Amino acid sequence: MFGIDVPPLSWAVLGAAAWIFALRVIGVTLSTVRVLVMLRGRKLASMVMGFFEVLVYVIAIGQVVNNLSNIWNVLGYCFGFSAGTLAGMWLDERTATGFATVRIISRTKGPRIAEKLRDAGYGATIEWGMGREGRVGLVLAIVRRQEVDDVCHLADAIDEQAFVTVESAQAVRRGYMHLAQRES
Repeated sequence: MFGIDVPPLSWAVLGAAAWIFALRVIGVTLSTVRVLVMLRGRKLASMVMGFFEVLVYVIAIGQVVNNLSNIWNVLGYCFGFSAGTLAGMWLDERTATGFATVRIISRTKGPRIAEKLRDAGYGATIEWGMGREGRVGLVLAIVRRQEVDDVCHLADAIDEQAFVTVESAQAVRRGYMHLAQRES
């Protein structure tokens, strides 16, 4: 029923597989970015990306289903999916839009970390909590996703043992935001 055919390589066979590969890279890249955009609450952008994602998917799957026994088309589809996932993640890292909540927990150096962040132009709020071994300082900073690494490095310079988590901030309203432009 599902006999696999390994047609001899020709420009036509390679071209068809490459076309399917390219379609899947585009489609899955759109899918990855669409989900990330959707999680940030951008409804219209997510809807438009979803339309093109499905359009590309239908074209690609149609090419594979028309000749399901052709292993080169199937491999192009599978490898395109994998490469598209990587491409979507790479694109998201490069664009890094939106905001993140950086939470830094330090046993003894919370106030110094907050002060260092403020000196660097970031807003920082400190709270106190109880950890397993006693009182801890909890520093919160809402920053642009592009600035997360900078904030983590500033915290590490004060306390290498600090526990750091980063979460996507769904919506940001008011408050103090770091407005300095990044150096290129």
